Amino acid sequence: MKTVVFLLGFVLFLGSAMAQKTNVVPLKKDSTKKVQLVETACGECQFSLKGKGCNLAVRINGTAYFVDGTDIDSHGDAHADDGFCNAVRKAEVQGTLVNNRFNVTWFKLVEPKPAASKTKKE
Repeated sequence: MKTVVFLLGFVLFLGSAMAQKTNVVPLKKDSTKKVQLVETACGECQFSLKGKGCNLAVRINGTAYFVDGTDIDSHGDAHADDGFCNAVRKAEVQGTLVNNRFNVTWFKLVEPKPAASKTKKE
């Protein structure tokens, strides 16, 4: 009986621990600052940056930087077919480079344009 109670308590503890999500501060666009169009993806998987695990990065003028201020999981499933670990996406961002990292204050993914459908002429 003690084992059952212990296992039940352990499962409840794990469930509550896994349900915790870090609070991400909502990013606000500042109309006085420049908006940049950048490439964004997983720094390790797509941009070959050294790191521990999958982390969001942006590439500005050919150079990749890890991002502070938002995280990879705040913008969809990173491991989906179009996720950051499998595809390089475009984003509009505001922020500054600090200590070789991009400190983002606003981040918005740009949806890819649908491919033009080919019609058969008869």
